[in-house]
Amino acid sequence: METKRTLGRTGIGVSALGFGCWAIGGEWQSADGQPLGWGRVDDEESVRAVRRALDLGVTFFDTADTYGAGHSERVLGRALGKRRADVVVATKWGNVFDEETRTLTGADDTPEYARRALTASLRRLDTDHIDLYQLHLSDADPARAAELRDLYEEFVREGLIRAYAWSTDDPARAAVFARGEHCAAVQHMANVLQDAPEMFALCEELELASINRSPLAMGLLTGKRRSGQALEAGDIRSRPPEWLQGFEDSGADPRWLARVDALKDVLTSGGRTLGQGALAWLWARSPRAVPIPGFRSVAQAEQNAGALEKGALTGEQLAEVDRILER
Repeated sequence: METKRTLGRTGIGVSALGFGCWAIGGEWQSADGQPLGWGRVDDEESVRAVRRALDLGVTFFDTADTYGAGHSERVLGRALGKRRADVVVATKWGNVFDEETRTLTGADDTPEYARRALTASLRRLDTDHIDLYQLHLSDADPARAAELRDLYEEFVREGLIRAYAWSTDDPARAAVFARGEHCAAVQHMANVLQDAPEMFALCEELELASINRSPLAMGLLTGKRRSGQALEAGDIRSRPPEWLQGFEDSGADPRWLARVDALKDVLTSGGRTLGQGALAWLWARSPRAVPIPGFRSVAQAEQNAGALEKGALTGEQLAEVDRILER
């Protein structure tokens, strides 16, 4: 398998595997106390994990200004340090938050706020440009999105960003951004349990990179979750919001775990771990796929990066997965 990808039509090269930096932001919450992070983190371990990923060939890191209310960007910026030029950094904006209380307070998709948010992200990441700047509001108004697309082109001309994307699961919305010259990608949900055929088709048709969030189904595809197993209080999965499938208040949904078990033999072929098999499915699913699994430790970074050398599943294995899941 080719271990490099190009971000859409931009010519920006990235590793076929990216790392998602939501978890390393640590704990943060909504205004009503709903946890929005993945629980407590050790910043020093996060820094070591980012640097280990770099050593193992990962050159794409995806974060957002709101992860840990600014904390993820700060940790990533510190971890990259002098190696900033070796990597492609993606971040997102559109949510409003209070850094002091680590609380999400609202949303703002105005062009005025976009510029303020970009300036703040550059400062936290300790960089003079962002490689891929993404709108984080998945259901923003398409008319507003057209306005923001023009603003992004302005940011490109000013040298503040190199390319842009929308984090959305709606192909029609993604297509609005795709009309811009420097639109490089769409970030969308996709994993072996939750296929996204329309979005993969759109990326192929419009020559966009397909950045896959939740490639391990929020941890269900690592094989570590058991039915009825409680999660720590600061973990978003302990009180799953409506959009978070596969979990209930008592832990992982047993029906989802049964599907994971059914796929185990196919995904662990070739000496892969279950998680590596889940990443291999995405690479087999689309040559434009760039999965961005999360991580909180050096061990997780090593395991995720280890998927690169094992490559994609075969066409036969792809068909076998569809047969098992009856789709």
